[in-house]
Amino acid sequence: MGIEQHIAIPTERLARAVFPDDQRAHFATNYPETPHLLRHRLGENELLNLDALAALAGRLPDSAIEYNRGNLPIGVDGKPAPSGLTIEETILHIATSDSWAVLKNIEQVPEYEALLLSLLNELRPDIEARTGAMLRPQGFIFISSPNAVTPYHFDPEHNILLQLVGSKVMTQFPAGDPRFAPDETHESYHSGGPRELHWRDELMEGATEFPLHPGEAVFVPVMAPHFVRVGPESSISLSITWRSDWSFAEADARGFNHLMRKAGLSPAAPGRWPATNKGKAYALRALRRIGLA
Repeated sequence: MGIEQHIAIPTERLARAVFPDDQRAHFATNYPETPHLLRHRLGENELLNLDALAALAGRLPDSAIEYNRGNLPIGVDGKPAPSGLTIEETILHIATSDSWAVLKNIEQVPEYEALLLSLLNELRPDIEARTGAMLRPQGFIFISSPNAVTPYHFDPEHNILLQLVGSKVMTQFPAGDPRFAPDETHESYHSGGPRELHWRDELMEGATEFPLHPGEAVFVPVMAPHFVRVGPESSISLSITWRSDWSFAEADARGFNHLMRKAGLSPAAPGRWPATNKGKAYALRALRRIGLA
């Protein structure tokens, strides 16, 4: 994965800041490595009700839509089985469809891109002061039935999950700790493998739970393992994500370690931020340029 070009984000702000000043300060203190709760004022939005989201699903390519049954265990082996419903049926009847759905890369649709960039623009000064240019902004919308579970997994982006409707609990685990996601699993993911992780009940000893209600959000560090359980009512959440030079270097260092391990070596794991990991990252990129990776 190569370095992305810096993406200019419009300077316009929403009529009222979604993240109050004290919450921005709290974010700046904890970013990029410490998970934490935030308050937001996104509130009701005509782009984020069920009718609008069902229409959005019809405008996105199939590759940007994922949905399946919601009564899942915390740990799954590979992708869950489909529910048998269409994505429109899943969303419009989410209260009773016993399903989980995600609309990915909503920035492909102009009005959702504007919403995403407006939110990220509020945080951009604090982000770029720590991890440099904000790269590859992306948005994901999660629509979940009551008590649905998003199984144990990790993601390569810096991420803030904003709760809009209903409630859920995100359970997070320390990023970069091989007890919760072995180095070999990281390397496999960054070489094209799945993001789902192997679950063991004893992992709960290292868990931190973040209950979320409308108006609350949680920050998730890069590759921090987590799972999510929805409360007794259906849920809508918006995930705003971005990458950084650091996150790309961490990913490419993992990819280089994958090659080293295939060669019979036992490489050291990349360092967490602010370690740069540039040596291994540059090595992998050089191998890619000459067709050896």
